[in-house]
Amino acid sequence: MTDNEVTPLPEAFYLPRGENEFDSTRATTSPWDERMQHGGPPAALLARAVEQIREDEAMSIGRLTIDMLGPIPQGRIRTEATIVRPGKRIELVEAKLWAEDRLAVTATAWRMRSTPESSAEVAANFDTSSVPEPQEQKYFPGISPDWGYGRAIEWRFVSGGLQELGAADVWVRPRIPLVAGEDTSPIQRFVIVADSANGVSAAVPYGEWTFIPPSLSLTFAREPKSEWLNMNVRTHVGPDGRGVANGDLADEIGYVGAVTQPLLIARL
Repeated sequence: MTDNEVTPLPEAFYLPRGENEFDSTRATTSPWDERMQHGGPPAALLARAVEQIREDEAMSIGRLTIDMLGPIPQGRIRTEATIVRPGKRIELVEAKLWAEDRLAVTATAWRMRSTPESSAEVAANFDTSSVPEPQEQKYFPGISPDWGYGRAIEWRFVSGGLQELGAADVWVRPRIPLVAGEDTSPIQRFVIVADSANGVSAAVPYGEWTFIPPSLSLTFAREPKSEWLNMNVRTHVGPDGRGVANGDLADEIGYVGAVTQPLLIARL
């Protein structure tokens, strides 16, 4: 298939179908099974639910943990969120995502009050790579160039790649909004791509092994500010079918936070 033959991207990862109800589009497609969704977009929908639970621009997500309770099918989904521990400076929020009337994903998030410049004098410097020039978009070996989620993200690698094994330094940006007709928040944009940490830093060959993350944890020192987002990530494999993908998150200004994924690793 050539670039001229790929299917046009949908207008967003999700189309709204009512209050907190959405239909998935092909931009959410998993590389493992086209009937299922990649973990990034559903995780970002839960970040959206957390951010919308209470209007307060100064309360931003400091830590977000997403737990996938099983494969997430394409189709109609809905989200809900609840404040578990309210507070003026810090609060705990729980969120849930339902697919086909089944609880499919849960999230917990600590929202923390930002006080501009209050710790600027002690903030550490952090050097990041620069955004590379445009690159040919290549996905996992054997994956169609029409892969929905892959095409919905622009990938620019400083080192590593989806067709290479090992650590990766990659700049990414979603090409489309999370929800049609809405602006995608900076945190939501990062969550869309952060679940790919294990994929871009794969330590075992795709197509020969599975390396499935049942959970995703993101910790933010601040909200990202630039369009381009950076992941400098690596995967560590243990001897008993488990592993960890982790690394640093940054934007064009500097350090943003960290990502961690536990991995179930098995030969196909």
